[in-house]
Amino acid sequence: MVYKALKNGEVKYVGNNINKSQKINFKEVETSLLENRVSRVKNEKMFLHIANIDNAVFQATVEYFVKLGAKWTNLPLTTLMISSPGEVYAGQKLDYTTDTLPVELPNWFGNDRKIFLSESSQFYLELQLLIKGLDQAFSIYNSFRKEKSDATHLSEFQHIEYEGKVDLEGDIKVFMGLFEHIFNYVVKNNKEDLLFFLSEEELKNKIDLVNKGPMRIGFREALDLLYKETGDEKYKDFSLKNFGTWEEVKLTEVLKSNVIVEKFPMLQIPFYHAIAKEEIDGVPVAKNADFILYGFRETIGAGERIKDKNVLLKKAEIFNLPENDYLPYLQTRDFLDYEVTSGFGMGWQRLTQWITNQPYIYEATVFPRTHLVPNP
Repeated sequence: MVYKALKNGEVKYVGNNINKSQKINFKEVETSLLENRVSRVKNEKMFLHIANIDNAVFQATVEYFVKLGAKWTNLPLTTLMISSPGEVYAGQKLDYTTDTLPVELPNWFGNDRKIFLSESSQFYLELQLLIKGLDQAFSIYNSFRKEKSDATHLSEFQHIEYEGKVDLEGDIKVFMGLFEHIFNYVVKNNKEDLLFFLSEEELKNKIDLVNKGPMRIGFREALDLLYKETGDEKYKDFSLKNFGTWEEVKLTEVLKSNVIVEKFPMLQIPFYHAIAKEEIDGVPVAKNADFILYGFRETIGAGERIKDKNVLLKKAEIFNLPENDYLPYLQTRDFLDYEVTSGFGMGWQRLTQWITNQPYIYEATVFPRTHLVPNP
C-alpha cells in the first residue's frame, strides 16, 4: 500500500523506510526533490537501489517475453497517430486539438502536418503484426503526455507494451503473467534493494497480495461498491468522470486486493477498443481492462481491438479524428486475413513506485521528466 483514501476525499501517503507517513501535495510537483539532482544521485544511497530495481525490471521483462515467444520491436517516436485521441463525456464530442494532450513537434522539417511524440507504441505494434509468421510483439519505449506531472504522473515515462493475436482474456493472462514474473524476479534477485524501502512485513504483504491474485469486477460494480461505502450519489452515474485517484485507492481497500476493472463506458476511453456485446445502464461498454494495484493507481491498461473497419471509421468520426492521419491503421482492416489483436501498456515508473512505496513517481526513477524544464 502506497496511499490510503481518507474520508474527506483526500489521499494520504502511508510511508516507507525512508519517508514518513504524511499528507502529500498530490497534484503539484515537489520541486525541491528535483533540484540538485546530480548531487543527490551522487550522494544518496536510494538511487543505487532504484537503479538495481530498474535493471531487474528490464531483465525480467525481456526474459518473460522471450519465453512467451513475443518479438522485440524497434519503433518510431514520432507519429501522426496518437493512441488516446480524446474522450467523450455524456455524448459530447471533444476537440481533437486541445483535449488529447499529445506533445506536438512544431515545424517538423517545414512540414505543415501535425507531428506528435508518441503517446504509446500500440498502433505500430499492431502494424508489426502484419508481418506473416509474427503473432506477438513487445516494446519498451518512452511515451510522452502533455499533462502536468503529479505524484503518480510523469510527462515522459517508460512504457512496457505488448500486442498479440489474442482476445481480451488472453491479453489479461499475458499482462498478469508479466506483472507476476517481474515482481517475483525482483523479490528473488533484489531483496536487499527492496528492504532499503520496505520493512520485512511490508514486503511479505506485497508477496501475499501477488500470490493471492487480483479480484476482477466490472466498472459498474466498482461504482456500486464506492456508492455503498460513501453514500455519494455521484457514483450512480456510469461515468469515468468520478473515478480518479481517491476512487482507485479506495476500491482496492474495500476489496483488500489488487483489482482488474473491466467494461468501461465505450466513449470515455481510446477509440480503438472493441465494443462488448452487452450494454450497462443503456451505455455501450468496451472490451477493456485496467489493473489497479492495492493502495495505489492503475498501472496496466489493456483492451481488445476493433476488427470491423466500418465500426472503426464510425468511432473515429465520433472522436473527431482526421481520417487521413489514420489511414495506415485503417488500412489494416482491409486485409482479408486480418486477425483480431489485443494489447496492453504497463507504466514502468508506476510499477517501481508501488514496489518501493515511494511517495512520488519522480522519486521512483533516477532522471524523471515532469512538465517542468528538464534538469538535468
